[in-house]
Amino acid sequence: MKYLFVLFLSFLIIINNNNLIAQNDSTKTEDWDFDFEDWEWDFDFNQSNKRPTISLSYGISNISKDNLKLIDFDKIGLLELKLGYQYSKKINSNDYLSKYGYGFFYLKNESSKHINAENESYNVKSEMWSFGFGKLIGYGYDICDVVSIIPYNSNTINWTKVNFDFLNNLESENSKDVQTLKLYDDSFRFGSSGEGGIRIGLFNNLLFDFGYERSIIFQRHLFWKWVGSSFIEMGAGSILDKFIDEVFESSAGAGPIVFFLLKNGLTYGIYELRKEKMNWPFKTASPLFLEQFKFGVTFVF
Repeated sequence: MKYLFVLFLSFLIIINNNNLIAQNDSTKTEDWDFDFEDWEWDFDFNQSNKRPTISLSYGISNISKDNLKLIDFDKIGLLELKLGYQYSKKINSNDYLSKYGYGFFYLKNESSKHINAENESYNVKSEMWSFGFGKLIGYGYDICDVVSIIPYNSNTINWTKVNFDFLNNLESENSKDVQTLKLYDDSFRFGSSGEGGIRIGLFNNLLFDFGYERSIIFQRHLFWKWVGSSFIEMGAGSILDKFIDEVFESSAGAGPIVFFLLKNGLTYGIYELRKEKMNWPFKTASPLFLEQFKFGVTFVF
């Protein structure tokens, strides 16, 4: 699976190079411009119709870390608050298609206690506090004046304070694994996440959100390797954006589905590669990895 995804990234680069060569040889004046709009962390979007927005979410997280052999984690529940601004605009002349953007700051608590406070298993229990900022982009079908269905893709940058329970009880038997986890314990660590899902909008001011998120918490932050890894993700995303724009131009009705599949496929694949190397493709340690299933409600004012 990982090798197929690497081949896919290579294919995107080759296609991009072929397009650039074709444009250099063409007499047409049309330019190939990377569209970084969806990658800009701009909270008000410079849109005249931006609206204050609050989101509340609940979910369940699974924690893992590559190369931990003898330690298992309890599942943890999550509670999340987002504050930001949302905008929407019609796509070209299509009355039934809209683009949605949501820039936000968020605060999240994840804890084993949110699932079962009396759980007496011998797995490692966790509690995490996270904060950060992110951006959600979606293309939606406006079913009628009061209902919309919005497939979306979202990315965040964050900082997380991690606390593990029962590490002392495990230390004598699993000392290497425990020492690895102690690199995270009771300290703030940098990380990032990617999410895909569906939003169902009602009456232009209420949305129900259903999402799947993959997030990583770095063992330590290696700035330049992180920049390099992020640039690869952004470059691949920008190539996909150009392709998606062309889909909207030729078959607008298929655009939201193509956007959802391609952008979230890229997000899933990138984070799958980062399971083993937190700053893939650079040789780095494996991160703490979380898979999260979330549902929530969003109020747009």
